[in-house]
Amino acid sequence: MAVETEIGGAGGNFPLTRWTRILAARGGIENRRTAMHELLAGYWKPLYFHVRRKGMSIEAAKDAVQGFCAHLLEQDFLDRLDPKKGRLRSYLRASLDHFLANEHEKDSAWKRGGRVQVLPLDFDAAEKEFRPGESFDREWALGVMERATARLRAEFEGGIRSGPLDLALRFFGFTDPPSYAEASSQSGMSLSQFKAFLHRTRERFRELVREEVRETVPDPEEADAEIAELVKALR
Repeated sequence: MAVETEIGGAGGNFPLTRWTRILAARGGIENRRTAMHELLAGYWKPLYFHVRRKGMSIEAAKDAVQGFCAHLLEQDFLDRLDPKKGRLRSYLRASLDHFLANEHEKDSAWKRGGRVQVLPLDFDAAEKEFRPGESFDREWALGVMERATARLRAEFEGGIRSGPLDLALRFFGFTDPPSYAEASSQSGMSLSQFKAFLHRTRERFRELVREEVRETVPDPEEADAEIAELVKALR
């Protein structure tokens, strides 16, 4: 089956969803649309999984998310976003639940003029990742980790950093890691050099995760609490 888009899909870009970016986008149509695409790129997949866990079929969930995206684009959603209202993920989830309740009352199929895709979203790839027992918060947390990993990889590929990144990532909890001795041998580094490289890479990854989280809370001081929620969701 053909892939419907690269937005939020495997190999796609993972733009930051910044409160400052969203607030600055209110001044022009093109900026607003770009900001909305950035917002949805980071959150559409957890929202899709959220409605799937409500018991919706695949096709109904697709229509629901497309309808919600259309609703956001049509209703000047950016104008209503306010950092004082709290965390983006909580605000979007509540908005989706409210949208679903209203649309259910209207007996709507969440469509605009038939089966029209408002935004091309890679539902086929998302469905392969769908796990019924995982929560919205876990999907959000995995998305944060994925975006931070993509940014870290970009720094290595761009020459900002150097070293065996894929080997280091094996120590980040994504797969079973080798021993330090095995890893240092594979990397061509001494044991102390590899441990130092791994420490630097971990620290940079933590910084990137913090940046991702900090830009989605109304106050930077809330980042620690949000990171704690992220760690809890991943357990």
